[in-house]
Amino acid sequence: MGLFERYLSLWVGLCIVGGVILGSVIPGLFQWFAGLEIAHVNIPVAIFIWVMIYPMMIQVDFSSIKDIGKKPKGLFLTLVVNWLIKPFSMAFLGWLFFRVIFVDLVDPQTATEYIAGMILLGVAPCTAMVFVWSSLTKGDANYTLVQVSVNDLIMIFAFAPITAFLLGVTDVTVPWDTLLLSVVLYVVIPLIAGVLTRKALNAKQDASTLNNFIQKLKPISVAGLLATVVLLFGFQAETIIAKPLAIVLIAIPLLIQTYGIFAIAYAAAKAIKLPHNIAAPACMISTSNFFELAVAVAISLFGLQSGAALATVVGVLVEVPVMLTLVAFANRTRHWFD
Repeated sequence: MGLFERYLSLWVGLCIVGGVILGSVIPGLFQWFAGLEIAHVNIPVAIFIWVMIYPMMIQVDFSSIKDIGKKPKGLFLTLVVNWLIKPFSMAFLGWLFFRVIFVDLVDPQTATEYIAGMILLGVAPCTAMVFVWSSLTKGDANYTLVQVSVNDLIMIFAFAPITAFLLGVTDVTVPWDTLLLSVVLYVVIPLIAGVLTRKALNAKQDASTLNNFIQKLKPISVAGLLATVVLLFGFQAETIIAKPLAIVLIAIPLLIQTYGIFAIAYAAAKAIKLPHNIAAPACMISTSNFFELAVAVAISLFGLQSGAALATVVGVLVEVPVMLTLVAFANRTRHWFD
């Protein structure tokens, strides 16, 4: 892991503090940024998120899908957990904590937005950081690529319907036009751009050209993420100062979801006798989230100052340190799969 990835939680934490301070000191600037909006899409945030997502999409190689028939059990495990378990468990935990356990701590409207943000995290399976987790657990890199590519194809068609269904179940009115526009903006277009870039760079039959280009873009991608965090917390500064407990309340169900999904996937991987270099990355894909997409859609659907946007950004803060603990656990239990 590079410097940016290794200390991502620290950078996000500093940007949260910086955003809150700036939002309190110069609120007019953030109000001006908030006004730069077209069709429910905030232009500055859209640019930053595109800067985040595009380098990640270059890593996806759809030519690897031809190997989908090899070792199908690992792919089956990932797809079942990602699309049949994880979104629904996240929606349930959101409902349980913000409609039952924390009902006296959060007003109903804000609770609904927190639940919506959690749902968006749950429906967006990881695309980029999973390559890091796979590498750290000595996973099969080619197989990880197959899993990510298949998940991205499914996400194009499944993200909007599942999101709409779960938001509807939690009494959120779903603006379908905005949801579909978000999928096109933040999944389809970056994916096409990534595929075309990858094809152009691979035309020289030199893998080092592609790898060097991706490495150069990584700091830019993280910078886009951090700039988005500063903006989000700047917009939310007044709310956070008034209600600092909100971040803790959101983090609790997110932590339970992350560790719970990993436990389910890891136990299933052992039960179906996957080799560790397939099991570990398969479980990491199932556990981690495409938080960049979740943040973008939350902003488009609910606005920059919404509880949904705050919940997705808390997901960023929680995910990296938690995933590193799971990487350590997977490495220490490698002998379970020998």
